[in-house]
Amino acid sequence: MTEPVPMVELWRGPFLESVHRGHAVVCDASGQIVEAWGDPEAVVLPRSSSKMLQALPLIESGAADAAGLTDEQLALACASHNGAEIHSVRVKAWLADLGFSDEDFRCGPQEPRDIEARDALIREGKPVCRYHNNCSGKHSGFLTLTRHLGAGPEYVDPDHPVQVAVKAAFEEVTQEETPGFGIDGCSAPNFATTMHGMARAMAFFAAADREGSTRERAAARLRDAMAVYPELVAGEGRACTELMRAMDHKVAVKTGAEAYFIAIIPEKKMGVSVKVVDGGTRGAECVMAAILVRLGVLDAAHPTAQKFVNGAIRNWDGLVTGRMKPTAALL
Repeated sequence: MTEPVPMVELWRGPFLESVHRGHAVVCDASGQIVEAWGDPEAVVLPRSSSKMLQALPLIESGAADAAGLTDEQLALACASHNGAEIHSVRVKAWLADLGFSDEDFRCGPQEPRDIEARDALIREGKPVCRYHNNCSGKHSGFLTLTRHLGAGPEYVDPDHPVQVAVKAAFEEVTQEETPGFGIDGCSAPNFATTMHGMARAMAFFAAADREGSTRERAAARLRDAMAVYPELVAGEGRACTELMRAMDHKVAVKTGAEAYFIAIIPEKKMGVSVKVVDGGTRGAECVMAAILVRLGVLDAAHPTAQKFVNGAIRNWDGLVTGRMKPTAALL
């Protein structure tokens, strides 16, 4: 088996201080590997990088159209958001439209990552709620599908019709039988696949035609919603949001816990999967930015590209003490 390869270096002055190793795969629309680093057959949990796959049944079933979901809501269904006001207001409105409350969510309460929203809760003495959870948009999608199917309330149960539909879509688009799942931070099953399988799935999303099959139309709607509303997919100061803006909303990218990252590149009909094996998100962000530059969809001179590909490391006094950069293999 091919081992993970060095992908990111952290230099402090003249000293190489740390190295992030990992795997990455770039696939074309046929599902063939264009480039790869490490082991394309490594089996990994894609975590929140798989949210657009988990949202496919929401559209394919007719639930999204029956509920009149907007593109903003579809972007939220694929989001790992900051819990800022722009996120929580929309999620609360979505819940109200469905006739549900915060207690119907099966994701746990989570303190907002957004500092302003967090501090407002503290000042006002308000509790942290489930709609603040970074996955509450995905769970709003699950609840929408649950209501449409007339299914029971435990929608995160692996045997629930919602998760059965998610697993089927996941396996069909990755073109692999999943070897199993782990329970994600939001309590939903997260299905495993190979790096190649995930890149293949992202290439399918990249090539999906808005006038094509039911599945293609669903994939294209989710892809485009993410690219158009990057602030809903993540939030201010987040790599996903900043990278999609830097590429003029032409590419969709999505991070996942434990340093997974994907990209969907419609103009090239390519998909990318990245996994840094030590779980360091900073490493995955650097790798993804470097690959996007390598593929010609992110301008190397753009400040956002420079931030992630040649990131300065500063100490508490603001002094630049080092740099984080991709290894020669990625450049």
